[in-house]
Amino acid sequence: MICPTPDLSPEQAQAIADSLDWRALPRAFYDNPYPVYDALRRNTPVRCMPDGSWLLTRYDDVVAVYRNAQVFSADKKVEFGAKYGVGSPLFTHHTTSLVFNDPPLHTRVRQLIMGALTRRAIADMTPALTQWVDHLLDRLEARGQGDLIEDFASAIPIEIIGNLLGVPADERGPLRQWSLSILGALEPALSTEQQARANQDVLDFVDYLKGLVAHRRQHPGDPERDVLTRLIQGEVQGERLSDMELYQNCIFLLNAGHETTTNLIGNALVCLHEWPQEHQALLQSLQDTAQDAAAQEQLLSLAVDEFLRFESSNQLGNRRALQDCEVGGVALPAGALVTLCIGAANRDPAQFAQADRLNLRREPNRHLAFGLGIHQCAGLSLARLEGRIAIGRFLQRFPNYVLSAAPVRGGRARFRGFLSAPVAVG
Repeated sequence: MICPTPDLSPEQAQAIADSLDWRALPRAFYDNPYPVYDALRRNTPVRCMPDGSWLLTRYDDVVAVYRNAQVFSADKKVEFGAKYGVGSPLFTHHTTSLVFNDPPLHTRVRQLIMGALTRRAIADMTPALTQWVDHLLDRLEARGQGDLIEDFASAIPIEIIGNLLGVPADERGPLRQWSLSILGALEPALSTEQQARANQDVLDFVDYLKGLVAHRRQHPGDPERDVLTRLIQGEVQGERLSDMELYQNCIFLLNAGHETTTNLIGNALVCLHEWPQEHQALLQSLQDTAQDAAAQEQLLSLAVDEFLRFESSNQLGNRRALQDCEVGGVALPAGALVTLCIGAANRDPAQFAQADRLNLRREPNRHLAFGLGIHQCAGLSLARLEGRIAIGRFLQRFPNYVLSAAPVRGGRARFRGFLSAPVAVG
């Protein structure tokens, strides 16, 4: 069996943990960070990093920070100013988007987005999403092989977000590369070439959006379903988004909905290949409930949440302490930069029994893959829907799929997924 996540010995994991520096991560960490996270949780759960920031790896500590938005700010202007340069395209984008802002901007944008992602609106997306997934599966079946990421997982969120924003189908070609590039700039270590490319991609994306927004202003859609129209027309307490806020949060919507959902689907299908007993048990359960749509949805909902816990699409979050405070018994000074290790928290045995085991019927499962508190992912219901339909229909069509070559990891610390995963379905 092809195994894409090699084991680290306790000694190797501890050695990496002792010298962990976001600016110089070893390849073994990218392949499998969980033994390193475990070593940190056991020995230095609140660790001062070489750059002076603090890393949290315990579930309870991460939750405590998420829940205290008064003390821990999501605003990253200080950090991004040093990283990208104040006024650069990357700085403008990441400091204007929903995720790296505190109220009141965060509140305005979130309310506008959530108003277009109601339960009814998401339910209305199901037929078109199912049709698109079946189309992708038809193409895989016709060839008998393909790539789980390029030919399936990544194509699903691009279609959904493209539809939400009303991007014409023949104009969606650059979206994935723009997203990978701009999100890649959030990695702890960034080369000069990567930063230059990401800055240019922000500019190119904004230029594209100017035309798209101008057209939508002349030809508005239904604000109950069309997110772009809602962002253009919507008001919160009498205020509308400025043009720059509008452009940057459209970019955010694509990025937030693209890579994390791609990773969810890709990680899930690779996990099932690595855990054949769970794979077979899920197939049997789906077969047993073939005539019960509600039961199947429940099975797949539990499975999706476990995939999100076990291989969190987004491994890291960040906050800044606004005042002197204490986390996990450790005093932090005002201004301290704090990294929330979601991947470690979701494998914390103090919260999850047999935390390093994939259990597709795990209940309860209070994972942190979508964050928590006021910054909890606005699109979590949509992501779960995409996961259920993509994974469920793939398994129904190709129950005995096999990975035909070792999957290639994306080589990112923050976003955990694969660049490629060759698959045979014939």
